[in-house]
Amino acid sequence: MSDRRLRLAIVGLALAGIAIAGYLSWERLSGGTVACPIGGGGCKTVQESSYSELAGIPVAYLGVATYVLLLGLALWDSEQARAVLASVALAGLAFAVYLLVIMAVVIDAYCSWCLASDAVLAMIAALGLVRLRGSRA
Repeated sequence: MSDRRLRLAIVGLALAGIAIAGYLSWERLSGGTVACPIGGGGCKTVQESSYSELAGIPVAYLGVATYVLLLGLALWDSEQARAVLASVALAGLAFAVYLLVIMAVVIDAYCSWCLASDAVLAMIAALGLVRLRGSRA
């Protein structure tokens, strides 16, 4: 896959991530209830847990900021931006895996929006690594 296609794919995924995290942020900010597509109230349970914040900042807000950063890095075409994008995506993915374990083991509920965000972040990380490797070949 060409670097241009990789960048476009990352841009599209970052926009999807912004939409997901933006929706969760909006519901948090407005005091609304997150619509849970898989039912059972898992989204509400996860969103209302103490793990939905980090140092008093909602995790959804951190997600928006991370996806905006990833979008900017995908649009900035340089070797340094490629390396930072891969690093940020991997760090975000590590945090997402931590939160997934929390959902499974501690909260015992799953948020489909969070899982979708995790999948988007995993794809960005994979594409970021492919792009980084390709630039060094």
